[in-house]
Amino acid sequence: MAFFPKKVRTRFAPSPTGFLHIGTARTALFNFLFAKKHKGTFVLRIEDTDRERSEERFEQDILEQLSWLGIHWDEGPYRQTEHLDIHTKYLKLLLSEKKAYYCFCPPKELEAKRQEQVSRGVAPQYNGKCANLSPKQVQELLAKERKSVIRFHIPEKRVSFNDIIRGKVEFDTALLGDFVIAKNLSTPLYNFSVVVDDFTMEITHIIRGQDLLPSTPRQILLQEALGFWKPTYAHLPLILGPDQGKLSKRHEAVAIAQYKENGYLPEALVNFLAFLGWNPGGTKEIYTIKELLRDFSIEKIQKGNAIFNIQKLDFLNGFYIRQKPITKITELCIPYLAAANLIIPSFESQERMPNFIGYFGKEIVQTYIVAATKEKISVEEIQRIIALYHQRLKKLSEISELVDFYFKTTLSYSKDMLIWKESTDQEARQALDKLEEMLSKIKERDWTEKTLVKIIMPEAETFAAHLQHPHDRGYLLWPLRVALTGKKSSAGPFEIAAVLGKQKTLKRVGEAKKLLNA
Repeated sequence: MAFFPKKVRTRFAPSPTGFLHIGTARTALFNFLFAKKHKGTFVLRIEDTDRERSEERFEQDILEQLSWLGIHWDEGPYRQTEHLDIHTKYLKLLLSEKKAYYCFCPPKELEAKRQEQVSRGVAPQYNGKCANLSPKQVQELLAKERKSVIRFHIPEKRVSFNDIIRGKVEFDTALLGDFVIAKNLSTPLYNFSVVVDDFTMEITHIIRGQDLLPSTPRQILLQEALGFWKPTYAHLPLILGPDQGKLSKRHEAVAIAQYKENGYLPEALVNFLAFLGWNPGGTKEIYTIKELLRDFSIEKIQKGNAIFNIQKLDFLNGFYIRQKPITKITELCIPYLAAANLIIPSFESQERMPNFIGYFGKEIVQTYIVAATKEKISVEEIQRIIALYHQRLKKLSEISELVDFYFKTTLSYSKDMLIWKESTDQEARQALDKLEEMLSKIKERDWTEKTLVKIIMPEAETFAAHLQHPHDRGYLLWPLRVALTGKKSSAGPFEIAAVLGKQKTLKRVGEAKKLLNA
Protein backbone atom coordinates (compact mmCIF):
# COMPACT_ATOMS: atom_id res chain seq x y z
CA MET A 1 0.00 0.00 0.00
CA ALA A 2 1.36 3.41 -0.99
CA PHE A 3 2.24 6.01 1.62
CA PHE A 4 -0.49 8.58 2.36
CA PRO A 5 0.69 12.20 1.80
CA LYS A 6 0.89 14.47 4.85
CA LYS A 7 0.03 17.77 3.14
CA VAL A 8 -3.62 18.45 2.26
CA ARG A 9 -4.24 18.46 -1.49
CA THR A 10 -7.72 18.92 -2.96
CA ARG A 11 -8.74 19.01 -6.59
CA PHE A 12 -11.51 20.45 -8.70
CA ALA A 13 -11.97 18.18 -11.70
CA PRO A 14 -14.66 19.47 -14.07
CA SER A 15 -15.50 17.90 -17.40
CA PRO A 16 -15.32 20.43 -20.29
CA THR A 17 -18.61 19.29 -21.75
CA GLY A 18 -20.60 22.36 -20.74
CA PHE A 19 -20.36 25.80 -19.17
CA LEU A 20 -19.52 26.21 -15.47
CA HIS A 21 -22.74 26.08 -13.45
CA ILE A 22 -23.79 26.73 -9.85
CA GLY A 23 -23.25 23.17 -8.60
CA THR A 24 -19.77 22.74 -10.06
CA ALA A 25 -18.76 26.25 -8.98
CA ARG A 26 -19.78 25.43 -5.40
CA THR A 27 -17.66 22.26 -5.53
CA ALA A 28 -14.68 24.33 -6.69
CA LEU A 29 -15.23 26.86 -3.90
CA PHE A 30 -15.44 24.24 -1.12
CA ASN A 31 -12.29 22.47 -2.38
CA PHE A 32 -10.49 25.82 -2.54
CA LEU A 33 -11.61 26.87 0.96
CA PHE A 34 -10.72 23.51 2.51
CA ALA A 35 -7.24 23.47 0.96
CA LYS A 36 -6.48 27.04 2.01
CA LYS A 37 -7.90 26.53 5.50
CA HIS A 38 -5.41 23.69 6.02
CA LYS A 39 -2.51 25.47 4.26
CA GLY A 40 -2.73 22.89 1.50
CA THR A 41 -2.75 22.89 -2.30
CA PHE A 42 -5.74 23.34 -4.59
CA VAL A 43 -5.35 21.55 -7.93
CA LEU A 44 -7.35 22.19 -11.10
CA ARG A 45 -7.68 19.15 -13.37
CA ILE A 46 -9.72 19.09 -16.57
CA GLU A 47 -11.28 15.65 -17.02
CA ASP A 48 -11.43 15.53 -20.80
CA THR A 49 -11.55 11.79 -21.40
CA ASP A 50 -14.98 12.21 -23.04
CA ARG A 51 -13.39 13.26 -26.32
CA GLU A 52 -16.65 13.47 -28.26
CA ARG A 53 -18.28 16.00 -25.92
CA SER A 54 -15.24 17.89 -24.58
CA GLU A 55 -14.75 21.29 -26.19
CA GLU A 56 -12.09 23.99 -25.90
CA ARG A 57 -14.72 26.73 -25.39
CA PHE A 58 -16.09 24.94 -22.30
CA GLU A 59 -12.62 24.56 -20.83
CA GLN A 60 -11.90 28.23 -21.45
CA ASP A 61 -15.17 29.17 -19.77
CA ILE A 62 -14.28 27.13 -16.68
CA LEU A 63 -10.93 28.89 -16.35
CA GLU A 64 -12.40 32.35 -16.93
CA GLN A 65 -15.28 32.00 -14.48
CA LEU A 66 -13.14 30.51 -11.70
CA SER A 67 -10.74 33.45 -12.07
CA TRP A 68 -13.63 35.92 -12.08
CA LEU A 69 -15.00 34.38 -8.87
CA GLY A 70 -11.57 34.65 -7.23
CA ILE A 71 -11.15 30.87 -6.92
CA HIS A 72 -7.48 30.61 -7.83
CA TRP A 73 -5.78 27.25 -8.26
CA ASP A 74 -2.24 26.49 -7.10
CA GLU A 75 -1.51 23.81 -9.70
CA GLY A 76 -2.84 23.12 -13.16
CA PRO A 77 -4.82 23.15 -15.19
CA TYR A 78 -3.84 19.54 -15.82
CA ARG A 79 -5.72 17.50 -18.42
CA GLN A 80 -6.49 13.81 -18.13
CA THR A 81 -5.65 13.18 -21.77
CA GLU A 82 -2.09 14.30 -21.03
CA HIS A 83 -1.68 11.32 -18.69
CA LEU A 84 -2.74 8.50 -21.03
CA ASP A 85 0.64 6.79 -20.80
CA ILE A 86 0.23 6.54 -17.00
CA HIS A 87 -3.33 5.27 -17.35
CA THR A 88 -2.19 2.63 -19.86
CA LYS A 89 0.55 1.51 -17.48
CA TYR A 90 -1.96 0.79 -14.71
CA LEU A 91 -4.48 -0.78 -17.08
CA LYS A 92 -1.79 -3.26 -18.15
CA LEU A 93 -0.99 -3.93 -14.49
CA LEU A 94 -4.60 -4.87 -13.71
CA LEU A 95 -4.80 -7.06 -16.80
CA SER A 96 -1.54 -8.84 -15.95
CA GLU A 97 -2.74 -9.51 -12.40
CA LYS A 98 -6.12 -10.77 -13.74
CA LYS A 99 -7.93 -8.03 -11.83
CA ALA A 100 -9.30 -6.78 -15.15
CA TYR A 101 -10.19 -8.55 -18.39
CA TYR A 102 -11.28 -7.98 -21.96
CA CYS A 103 -14.99 -8.29 -22.63
CA PHE A 104 -16.18 -9.04 -26.17
CA CYS A 105 -19.94 -9.22 -25.53
CA PRO A 106 -21.93 -7.35 -28.22
CA PRO A 107 -23.88 -4.26 -27.01
CA LYS A 108 -27.19 -5.78 -28.18
CA GLU A 109 -26.59 -8.87 -26.07
CA LEU A 110 -25.72 -6.76 -23.03
CA GLU A 111 -28.83 -4.60 -23.46
CA ALA A 112 -31.08 -7.66 -23.79
CA LYS A 113 -29.63 -9.06 -20.56
CA ARG A 114 -30.11 -5.72 -18.83
CA GLN A 115 -33.76 -5.52 -19.87
CA GLU A 116 -34.34 -9.07 -18.68
CA GLN A 117 -32.84 -8.28 -15.26
CA VAL A 118 -34.92 -5.12 -14.94
CA SER A 119 -38.08 -7.08 -15.78
CA ARG A 120 -37.29 -9.42 -12.87
CA GLY A 121 -36.70 -6.51 -10.50
CA VAL A 122 -32.98 -7.30 -10.27
CA ALA A 123 -30.29 -4.60 -10.26
CA PRO A 124 -28.73 -4.71 -13.77
CA GLN A 125 -25.13 -5.92 -13.80
CA TYR A 126 -22.75 -7.79 -16.07
CA ASN A 127 -22.85 -11.58 -15.63
CA GLY A 128 -19.07 -12.12 -16.03
CA LYS A 129 -19.39 -14.11 -19.25
CA CYS A 130 -15.92 -13.07 -20.56
CA ALA A 131 -14.12 -13.21 -17.22
CA ASN A 132 -12.96 -16.80 -17.76
CA LEU A 133 -11.66 -16.53 -21.32
CA SER A 134 -8.16 -18.00 -21.65
CA PRO A 135 -5.23 -15.75 -22.65
CA LYS A 136 -5.13 -17.57 -25.96
CA GLN A 137 -8.82 -16.90 -26.66
CA VAL A 138 -8.38 -13.25 -25.77
CA GLN A 139 -5.40 -12.85 -28.10
CA GLU A 140 -7.24 -14.56 -30.94
CA LEU A 141 -10.25 -12.29 -30.56
CA LEU A 142 -8.07 -9.18 -30.35
CA ALA A 143 -6.17 -10.31 -33.46
CA LYS A 144 -9.51 -10.54 -35.28
CA GLU A 145 -10.19 -6.96 -34.14
CA ARG A 146 -13.33 -7.99 -32.34
CA LYS A 147 -14.86 -4.96 -30.64
CA SER A 148 -14.11 -5.08 -26.92
CA VAL A 149 -13.88 -3.17 -23.64
CA ILE A 150 -11.86 -3.72 -20.48
CA ARG A 151 -13.80 -4.63 -17.36
CA PHE A 152 -12.70 -4.57 -13.74
CA HIS A 153 -13.26 -7.79 -11.84
CA ILE A 154 -15.11 -6.86 -8.66
CA PRO A 155 -14.37 -8.99 -5.59
CA GLU A 156 -17.37 -9.96 -3.50
CA LYS A 157 -17.15 -7.94 -0.29
CA ARG A 158 -18.62 -4.97 1.51
CA VAL A 159 -16.98 -1.61 0.89
CA SER A 160 -17.18 0.97 3.65
CA PHE A 161 -15.63 4.37 4.22
CA ASN A 162 -16.09 7.36 6.52
CA ASP A 163 -17.46 10.37 4.73
CA ILE A 164 -16.67 13.65 6.52
CA ILE A 165 -20.22 14.89 5.91
CA ARG A 166 -22.28 11.67 5.87
CA GLY A 167 -20.44 9.52 8.37
CA LYS A 168 -20.01 5.81 7.71
CA VAL A 169 -21.14 4.72 4.23
CA GLU A 170 -21.30 1.06 3.19
CA PHE A 171 -21.93 -0.71 -0.12
CA ASP A 172 -22.39 -4.36 -1.08
CA THR A 173 -20.29 -5.14 -4.17
CA ALA A 174 -22.66 -7.98 -5.09
CA LEU A 175 -24.97 -5.25 -6.42
CA LEU A 176 -22.36 -3.68 -8.68
CA GLY A 177 -21.14 -6.23 -11.20
CA ASP A 178 -17.91 -6.06 -13.20
CA PHE A 179 -17.86 -2.59 -14.71
CA VAL A 180 -16.09 -1.14 -17.76
CA ILE A 181 -12.94 0.86 -16.97
CA ALA A 182 -11.64 1.43 -20.52
CA LYS A 183 -12.69 1.11 -24.13
CA ASN A 184 -9.16 -0.05 -24.89
CA LEU A 185 -5.64 0.47 -23.55
CA SER A 186 -5.51 4.03 -24.90
CA THR A 187 -9.06 5.09 -23.97
CA PRO A 188 -9.65 4.81 -20.21
CA LEU A 189 -13.01 5.83 -18.77
CA TYR A 190 -13.84 8.18 -15.91
CA ASN A 191 -13.86 5.82 -12.90
CA PHE A 192 -10.45 4.44 -13.76
CA SER A 193 -8.76 7.68 -14.87
CA VAL A 194 -9.89 9.59 -11.81
CA VAL A 195 -8.43 6.97 -9.46
CA VAL A 196 -5.04 6.96 -11.18
CA ASP A 197 -4.89 10.75 -11.41
CA ASP A 198 -5.89 11.27 -7.78
CA PHE A 199 -3.08 8.92 -6.74
CA THR A 200 -0.37 10.30 -9.00
CA MET A 201 -1.29 13.88 -8.05
CA GLU A 202 -1.30 12.93 -4.35
CA ILE A 203 -4.87 14.14 -3.75
CA THR A 204 -5.72 13.62 -0.08
CA HIS A 205 -9.33 14.84 0.07
CA ILE A 206 -12.05 14.38 -2.53
CA ILE A 207 -14.85 16.90 -2.04
CA ARG A 208 -17.59 16.51 -4.61
CA GLY A 209 -21.35 16.37 -5.14
CA GLN A 210 -23.61 13.74 -3.64
CA ASP A 211 -24.58 12.65 -7.15
CA LEU A 212 -21.12 11.05 -7.45
CA LEU A 213 -21.53 8.99 -4.27
CA PRO A 214 -22.52 5.79 -6.19
CA SER A 215 -19.17 5.84 -8.01
CA THR A 216 -17.18 5.87 -4.75
CA PRO A 217 -17.21 2.10 -4.02
CA ARG A 218 -15.99 1.35 -7.54
CA GLN A 219 -13.15 3.82 -7.12
CA ILE A 220 -12.22 2.44 -3.70
CA LEU A 221 -12.07 -1.09 -5.14
CA LEU A 222 -9.76 0.15 -7.90
CA GLN A 223 -7.57 1.91 -5.31
CA GLU A 224 -7.26 -1.33 -3.37
CA ALA A 225 -6.54 -3.38 -6.49
CA LEU A 226 -3.77 -0.99 -7.54
CA GLY A 227 -2.26 -0.68 -4.07
CA PHE A 228 -3.15 3.03 -3.75
CA TRP A 229 -4.07 4.83 -0.55
CA LYS A 230 -7.72 5.73 0.07
CA PRO A 231 -8.37 9.49 0.01
CA THR A 232 -10.76 11.07 2.49
CA TYR A 233 -14.20 11.68 0.97
CA ALA A 234 -16.79 14.39 1.54
CA HIS A 235 -19.95 14.33 -0.57
CA LEU A 236 -21.77 17.66 -0.74
CA PRO A 237 -25.58 17.89 -0.51
CA LEU A 238 -27.64 18.30 -3.64
CA ILE A 239 -28.84 21.76 -4.66
CA LEU A 240 -32.59 21.87 -5.25
CA GLY A 241 -35.01 24.59 -6.30
CA PRO A 242 -37.41 26.21 -3.80
CA ASP A 243 -40.05 23.69 -4.95
CA GLN A 244 -37.69 20.85 -3.92
CA GLY A 245 -37.38 19.91 -7.58
CA LYS A 246 -34.21 19.42 -9.59
CA LEU A 247 -32.37 22.69 -10.07
CA SER A 248 -33.03 24.11 -13.54
CA LYS A 249 -33.39 27.32 -15.54
CA ARG A 250 -36.92 27.77 -14.27
CA HIS A 251 -35.35 28.51 -10.89
CA GLU A 252 -33.07 31.05 -12.63
CA ALA A 253 -30.13 28.67 -12.21
CA VAL A 254 -27.93 29.36 -15.20
CA ALA A 255 -24.25 29.24 -16.12
CA ILE A 256 -21.88 31.38 -14.05
CA ALA A 257 -21.07 33.44 -17.17
CA GLN A 258 -24.77 34.30 -17.45
CA TYR A 259 -24.87 35.55 -13.85
CA LYS A 260 -21.89 37.73 -14.68
CA GLU A 261 -23.63 39.10 -17.76
CA ASN A 262 -26.85 39.64 -15.80
CA GLY A 263 -25.02 41.98 -13.47
CA TYR A 264 -24.13 39.88 -10.44
CA LEU A 265 -20.87 40.59 -8.65
CA PRO A 266 -18.35 37.80 -7.95
CA GLU A 267 -18.36 38.65 -4.22
CA ALA A 268 -22.12 38.09 -4.06
CA LEU A 269 -21.97 34.80 -5.95
CA VAL A 270 -19.17 33.44 -3.75
CA ASN A 271 -21.09 34.44 -0.60
CA PHE A 272 -24.21 32.80 -2.03
CA LEU A 273 -22.42 29.60 -3.08
CA ALA A 274 -20.86 29.19 0.36
CA PHE A 275 -24.29 29.05 2.00
CA LEU A 276 -25.57 26.37 -0.38
CA GLY A 277 -25.08 23.60 2.14
CA TRP A 278 -22.72 25.26 4.63
CA ASN A 279 -23.81 27.11 7.75
CA PRO A 280 -21.31 28.54 10.22
CA GLY A 281 -23.96 28.96 12.92
CA GLY A 282 -25.20 32.30 14.17
CA THR A 283 -26.95 35.03 12.20
CA LYS A 284 -24.07 36.38 10.10
CA GLU A 285 -24.97 36.18 6.41
CA ILE A 286 -22.39 38.42 4.75
CA TYR A 287 -19.06 36.71 4.19
CA THR A 288 -16.19 37.98 2.12
CA ILE A 289 -13.87 35.36 0.69
CA LYS A 290 -11.30 36.40 3.31
CA GLU A 291 -13.82 35.72 6.08
CA LEU A 292 -14.77 32.40 4.49
CA LEU A 293 -11.12 31.34 4.53
CA ARG A 294 -11.07 32.17 8.22
CA ASP A 295 -14.36 30.55 9.30
CA PHE A 296 -14.96 27.73 6.81
CA SER A 297 -15.25 24.26 8.31
CA ILE A 298 -16.20 21.22 6.25
CA GLU A 299 -17.76 19.63 9.34
CA LYS A 300 -20.44 22.34 9.25
CA ILE A 301 -21.69 21.30 5.82
CA GLN A 302 -25.19 19.90 6.18
CA LYS A 303 -26.33 16.46 5.02
CA GLY A 304 -29.71 17.69 3.84
CA ASN A 305 -30.29 19.21 0.43
CA ALA A 306 -29.42 22.86 -0.12
CA ILE A 307 -32.12 25.17 -1.48
CA PHE A 308 -31.36 27.59 -4.28
CA ASN A 309 -33.05 30.94 -3.56
CA ILE A 310 -32.60 33.63 -6.22
CA GLN A 311 -34.08 36.26 -3.88
CA LYS A 312 -31.23 35.60 -1.45
CA LEU A 313 -28.71 36.08 -4.24
CA ASP A 314 -30.39 39.35 -5.24
CA PHE A 315 -30.23 40.54 -1.63
CA LEU A 316 -26.52 39.73 -1.37
CA ASN A 317 -25.79 41.32 -4.74
CA GLY A 318 -27.58 44.51 -3.75
CA PHE A 319 -25.54 44.63 -0.56
CA TYR A 320 -22.22 44.29 -2.38
CA ILE A 321 -23.24 46.86 -4.99
CA ARG A 322 -23.92 49.36 -2.21
CA GLN A 323 -20.49 48.74 -0.71
CA LYS A 324 -18.66 49.74 -3.88
CA PRO A 325 -17.81 53.40 -4.56
CA ILE A 326 -19.95 55.10 -7.17
CA THR A 327 -16.90 55.44 -9.44
CA LYS A 328 -16.54 51.66 -9.58
CA ILE A 329 -20.27 51.07 -10.01
CA THR A 330 -20.27 53.56 -12.89
CA GLU A 331 -17.42 51.68 -14.54
CA LEU A 332 -19.35 48.41 -14.16
CA CYS A 333 -22.65 49.90 -15.41
CA ILE A 334 -21.36 51.70 -18.50
CA PRO A 335 -21.17 48.47 -20.60
CA TYR A 336 -24.89 47.88 -19.92
CA LEU A 337 -25.76 51.40 -21.08
CA ALA A 338 -23.70 50.77 -24.21
CA ALA A 339 -25.37 47.40 -24.76
CA ALA A 340 -28.79 49.10 -24.58
CA ASN A 341 -27.55 51.64 -27.18
CA LEU A 342 -28.14 54.53 -24.81
CA ILE A 343 -24.53 55.69 -25.11
CA ILE A 344 -21.62 54.98 -27.43
CA PRO A 345 -17.94 55.89 -27.02
CA SER A 346 -17.13 59.22 -28.66
CA PHE A 347 -14.98 58.98 -31.78
CA GLU A 348 -12.22 61.00 -30.14
CA SER A 349 -12.18 58.61 -27.20
CA GLN A 350 -12.14 55.58 -29.46
CA GLU A 351 -9.07 56.94 -31.20
CA ARG A 352 -7.36 57.40 -27.85
CA MET A 353 -8.48 54.01 -26.54
CA PRO A 354 -9.02 51.66 -29.52
CA ASN A 355 -9.35 48.65 -27.21
CA PHE A 356 -12.89 49.56 -26.18
CA ILE A 357 -14.87 46.56 -27.42
CA GLY A 358 -18.47 47.39 -26.65
CA TYR A 359 -20.60 45.72 -24.04
CA PHE A 360 -17.93 44.32 -21.74
CA GLY A 361 -14.75 45.97 -22.97
CA LYS A 362 -11.80 46.27 -20.64
CA GLU A 363 -11.27 49.94 -21.41
CA ILE A 364 -13.76 52.49 -20.09
CA VAL A 365 -13.36 55.72 -22.09
CA GLN A 366 -13.96 59.15 -20.57
CA THR A 367 -16.35 60.68 -23.09
CA TYR A 368 -19.46 59.20 -24.68
CA ILE A 369 -22.19 60.23 -27.08
CA VAL A 370 -25.85 60.00 -26.14
CA ALA A 371 -27.22 57.84 -28.96
CA ALA A 372 -30.59 59.62 -29.15
CA THR A 373 -29.36 63.22 -29.13
CA LYS A 374 -25.77 62.89 -30.43
CA GLU A 375 -24.66 65.06 -27.51
CA LYS A 376 -21.41 64.44 -25.69
CA ILE A 377 -21.59 63.21 -22.12
CA SER A 378 -18.71 62.64 -19.70
CA VAL A 379 -18.21 59.76 -17.29
CA GLU A 380 -18.76 62.24 -14.46
CA GLU A 381 -22.23 63.10 -15.81
CA ILE A 382 -23.07 59.42 -16.24
CA GLN A 383 -21.92 58.89 -12.67
CA ARG A 384 -24.46 61.46 -11.42
CA ILE A 385 -27.26 59.60 -13.21
CA ILE A 386 -26.21 56.17 -11.94
CA ALA A 387 -25.85 57.57 -8.41
CA LEU A 388 -29.64 58.01 -8.39
CA TYR A 389 -29.98 54.24 -8.29
CA HIS A 390 -26.74 53.12 -6.61
CA GLN A 391 -28.57 52.29 -3.38
CA ARG A 392 -31.51 50.67 -5.17
CA LEU A 393 -29.81 48.32 -7.63
CA LYS A 394 -30.07 44.56 -7.14
CA LYS A 395 -28.30 43.76 -10.43
CA LEU A 396 -26.09 45.90 -12.61
CA SER A 397 -28.16 44.87 -15.64
CA GLU A 398 -31.17 46.77 -14.23
CA ILE A 399 -29.45 50.12 -14.74
CA SER A 400 -30.37 50.61 -18.42
CA GLU A 401 -34.11 50.31 -17.83
CA LEU A 402 -33.94 52.50 -14.73
CA VAL A 403 -32.07 55.44 -16.26
CA ASP A 404 -33.08 55.24 -19.93
CA PHE A 405 -35.36 58.29 -19.40
CA TYR A 406 -32.30 60.50 -19.09
CA PHE A 407 -30.95 59.59 -22.53
CA LYS A 408 -34.23 59.86 -24.47
CA THR A 409 -35.40 62.95 -26.37
CA THR A 410 -39.07 62.23 -25.67
CA LEU A 411 -40.81 59.91 -23.25
CA SER A 412 -43.63 57.56 -24.14
CA TYR A 413 -46.34 56.98 -21.54
CA SER A 414 -50.12 57.23 -21.27
CA LYS A 415 -51.69 60.38 -19.86
CA ASP A 416 -53.49 58.22 -17.26
CA MET A 417 -50.13 57.70 -15.60
CA LEU A 418 -50.05 61.39 -14.69
CA ILE A 419 -53.21 61.06 -12.58
CA TRP A 420 -52.63 60.52 -8.87
CA LYS A 421 -55.09 58.22 -7.06
CA GLU A 422 -58.61 59.71 -7.20
CA SER A 423 -57.40 62.85 -8.93
CA THR A 424 -58.84 64.20 -12.19
CA ASP A 425 -57.33 65.38 -15.46
CA GLN A 426 -58.09 68.95 -14.45
CA GLU A 427 -56.31 68.57 -11.11
CA ALA A 428 -53.29 67.02 -12.82
CA ARG A 429 -53.20 70.01 -15.23
CA GLN A 430 -53.34 72.38 -12.29
CA ALA A 431 -50.46 70.50 -10.66
CA LEU A 432 -48.30 70.74 -13.77
CA ASP A 433 -49.15 74.45 -14.21
CA LYS A 434 -48.13 75.07 -10.62
CA LEU A 435 -44.91 73.10 -11.05
CA GLU A 436 -44.01 74.96 -14.25
CA GLU A 437 -44.58 78.28 -12.53
CA MET A 438 -42.38 77.42 -9.54
CA LEU A 439 -39.60 75.73 -11.49
CA SER A 440 -39.33 78.62 -13.96
CA LYS A 441 -38.52 81.03 -11.13
CA ILE A 442 -35.56 79.03 -9.82
CA LYS A 443 -32.25 80.36 -11.13
CA GLU A 444 -29.84 78.00 -12.87
CA ARG A 445 -27.16 78.54 -10.24
CA ASP A 446 -29.64 77.54 -7.49
CA TRP A 447 -30.86 74.41 -9.31
CA THR A 448 -30.02 71.76 -6.71
CA GLU A 449 -31.93 68.98 -5.03
CA LYS A 450 -31.84 70.88 -1.74
CA THR A 451 -33.35 74.03 -3.29
CA LEU A 452 -36.00 72.07 -5.15
CA VAL A 453 -37.10 70.36 -1.95
CA LYS A 454 -37.14 73.64 -0.03
CA ILE A 455 -39.34 75.38 -2.62
CA ILE A 456 -41.68 72.62 -3.81
CA MET A 457 -42.42 70.57 -0.66
CA PRO A 458 -44.33 73.35 1.18
CA GLU A 459 -46.30 74.05 -1.99
CA ALA A 460 -47.15 70.33 -2.28
CA GLU A 461 -48.82 70.53 1.16
CA THR A 462 -50.72 73.70 0.21
CA PHE A 463 -51.81 72.25 -3.12
CA ALA A 464 -53.13 69.06 -1.48
CA ALA A 465 -55.08 71.09 1.09
CA HIS A 466 -56.57 73.20 -1.71
CA LEU A 467 -57.86 70.01 -3.35
CA GLN A 468 -59.38 68.84 -0.06
CA HIS A 469 -56.70 66.18 0.38
CA PRO A 470 -54.58 67.53 3.24
CA HIS A 471 -51.06 66.16 3.62
CA ASP A 472 -51.23 64.07 0.42
CA ARG A 473 -48.29 65.61 -1.41
CA GLY A 474 -48.66 63.05 -4.20
CA TYR A 475 -51.17 65.31 -5.96
CA LEU A 476 -48.28 67.60 -6.89
CA LEU A 477 -45.27 65.30 -6.74
CA TRP A 478 -46.69 62.32 -8.64
CA PRO A 479 -47.27 64.19 -11.93
CA LEU A 480 -43.75 65.61 -11.60
CA ARG A 481 -42.21 62.13 -11.18
CA VAL A 482 -44.07 60.73 -14.21
CA ALA A 483 -43.39 63.80 -16.35
CA LEU A 484 -39.65 63.51 -15.72
CA THR A 485 -39.25 59.73 -16.14
CA GLY A 486 -42.33 58.31 -17.82
CA LYS A 487 -42.30 55.65 -15.09
CA LYS A 488 -44.50 54.76 -12.13
CA SER A 489 -41.47 53.77 -10.08
CA SER A 490 -38.27 55.76 -9.98
CA ALA A 491 -35.87 57.68 -7.79
CA GLY A 492 -37.30 60.76 -6.07
CA PRO A 493 -38.49 63.57 -8.38
CA PHE A 494 -36.18 66.14 -6.76
CA GLU A 495 -33.12 63.94 -7.25
CA ILE A 496 -34.08 63.37 -10.88
CA ALA A 497 -34.85 67.06 -11.59
CA ALA A 498 -31.48 68.04 -10.12
CA VAL A 499 -29.67 65.64 -12.45
CA LEU A 500 -31.77 66.51 -15.53
CA GLY A 501 -31.19 70.23 -15.06
CA LYS A 502 -33.62 73.12 -15.38
CA GLN A 503 -34.00 73.12 -19.15
CA LYS A 504 -34.80 69.39 -19.50
CA THR A 505 -37.07 69.43 -16.45
CA LEU A 506 -39.20 72.30 -17.78
CA LYS A 507 -39.30 70.73 -21.24
CA ARG A 508 -40.69 67.48 -19.84
CA VAL A 509 -43.24 69.24 -17.66
CA GLY A 510 -44.39 71.09 -20.78
CA GLU A 511 -44.65 67.82 -22.73
CA ALA A 512 -46.74 66.31 -19.93
CA LYS A 513 -49.14 69.29 -20.13
CA LYS A 514 -49.51 68.78 -23.89
CA LEU A 515 -50.27 65.10 -23.34
CA LEU A 516 -53.03 65.93 -20.87
CA ASN A 517 -54.51 68.53 -23.22
CA ALA A 518 -54.40 66.24 -26.25
